[in-house]
Amino acid sequence: MSRRVYMDHAATTYVNKDVLEAMLPFYTELFGNPSSVHQFGREVKKHIDKAREQVAKAIGALPEEIYFTAGGSEADNWAIKGIAYANRNKGNHIITTQIEHPGLLESCRFLEKEGFEITYLPVDQFGMISVGDVENAITEKTVLISVMYANNEIGTVQPIQEVAKLAKDKKIVFHTDAVQAVGSIDINVKEQGIDLLSLSAHKFYGPKGVGALYVRKGVKLTNLIHGGHQERSRRAGTENVAGIIGLGKAIELAASRLEENSKRIKGLSDKLITGVMEKVPYTRLNGHPDNRLPGNTSFCFEFIEGESLLLNLDIKGIAGSSGSACSSGSLDPSHVLLAIGLPHEIAHGSLRLSLGDINTEEDVDYVLEVLPPIVDRLRQMSPLFEKVKGGK
Repeated sequence: MSRRVYMDHAATTYVNKDVLEAMLPFYTELFGNPSSVHQFGREVKKHIDKAREQVAKAIGALPEEIYFTAGGSEADNWAIKGIAYANRNKGNHIITTQIEHPGLLESCRFLEKEGFEITYLPVDQFGMISVGDVENAITEKTVLISVMYANNEIGTVQPIQEVAKLAKDKKIVFHTDAVQAVGSIDINVKEQGIDLLSLSAHKFYGPKGVGALYVRKGVKLTNLIHGGHQERSRRAGTENVAGIIGLGKAIELAASRLEENSKRIKGLSDKLITGVMEKVPYTRLNGHPDNRLPGNTSFCFEFIEGESLLLNLDIKGIAGSSGSACSSGSLDPSHVLLAIGLPHEIAHGSLRLSLGDINTEEDVDYVLEVLPPIVDRLRQMSPLFEKVKGGK
């Protein structure tokens, strides 16, 4: 059996052992419903309150500003639809970007059918938005600006603080999808002027199926899920107690190790990027060369199909992605790669290798050993590559 190398941390991470250990009692011993008034319920509620404090502390918020959800997609849906409906009497215009996560883009498309106007801002070749473009897009009817903190496919980190300040000056609510960023880079919602922020536990070694929406005190938004009085009557449904405990523990651990882990992972990613660019001709690095997530590497290899590359890497024990895990079932090229100006035929040859805390120097060396010959072999079967070789 070949070496096994997992480089798809942007899609999901394993559950940290300390996180799992913190969760286990809530499946067996501490099983009470936190909405119940008896001691079984009250005891569980205390632990949920602690998890809320852990999440709040990690992003510079207040505990009462944290609302637990079933993940990042729900948090995005709630932020976009909740602000839109709560402010319908003020205006019907929302500004976002062309490279957002499907959970946010599909929410916007839904709202368009409801009569809302959405401006999808373009990005430059590195996937960066222009703050000037944001300002120029604002109208009297603008009620929300939503800009992804860091892109899940190409890793580009946006000028969030500048956009947040612009929104505040114009008295417009500002939301950021920080699902990829939380746990990887330092975030402080108060210092950065963020009104709403989405996060998801399984991106930083917590369980799947649980996330949170930060809502700054004073920001009004309509409920997405109606029913009981859970989450202070803002999000109905019996809480995913074990998941919430896991989220709290995972974000606490991520925050405590942030600087050390990010520095190490960035070093590995830089080595991987340098090696791939040196060893494989006709290759493009996607995303910003400097302002990017520490673990993200994204490439486009000309003259090959990304799916074939993934299958060949998988045979060698290397797990990567051709883009977002949420759209990997689609045969269309990534909307993010098209937005940064890549033609279809090049966008189809994409590979995202996202590194995490289990990766080592040996993993990077193995990828640099295995990847170049695979790319070369696939290119030998490409008629387009034959033309390039023949033109030399």
